[in-house]
Amino acid sequence: MAAGEARVSAVEGRLAELGIELPDVAAPVAAYVPAVVSGTYVYTSGQLPFIEGKLTASGKVGAPDGVDAETAASLAATCAINALAAIKSQLGDLDRITRIVKVVGFVASDPSFTGQPGVINGASELLGTVLGDAGVHARSAVGVAVLPLDSPVEVEVIAEFV
Repeated sequence: MAAGEARVSAVEGRLAELGIELPDVAAPVAAYVPAVVSGTYVYTSGQLPFIEGKLTASGKVGAPDGVDAETAASLAATCAINALAAIKSQLGDLDRITRIVKVVGFVASDPSFTGQPGVINGASELLGTVLGDAGVHARSAVGVAVLPLDSPVEVEVIAEFV
């Protein structure tokens, strides 16, 4: 590496191969911070599927006038990308992640919708693709009545690091 040349982390290299650029960390919409370090863990706040600071979809998953499950899974992947950005803001280098310990996904669901695990697979699969074995994690996928800003999904991540 030449003097002054920035090192690209292996994780960010994999993101680039997938055509994914880490966004700026989304500004909090209330009284909290995007991520906190405690010991050897980073805990992210719930991440919404913001792209360039905007929520790209809203409504209930599975509702006739809402968001379909496939779109919601893609939105969950966006939430995971935003979580990685929040983690990087604390660690400086995503290669420091040794394991994604836990993912908690919330799905604003029509009362008849029961496909929450499939929706949150969008986040889980993205983390596995980007981080390999370190991206395999425990998880909860929870249906809720409503999420902030009428978002269809929200994802929080706990990552262990060195």
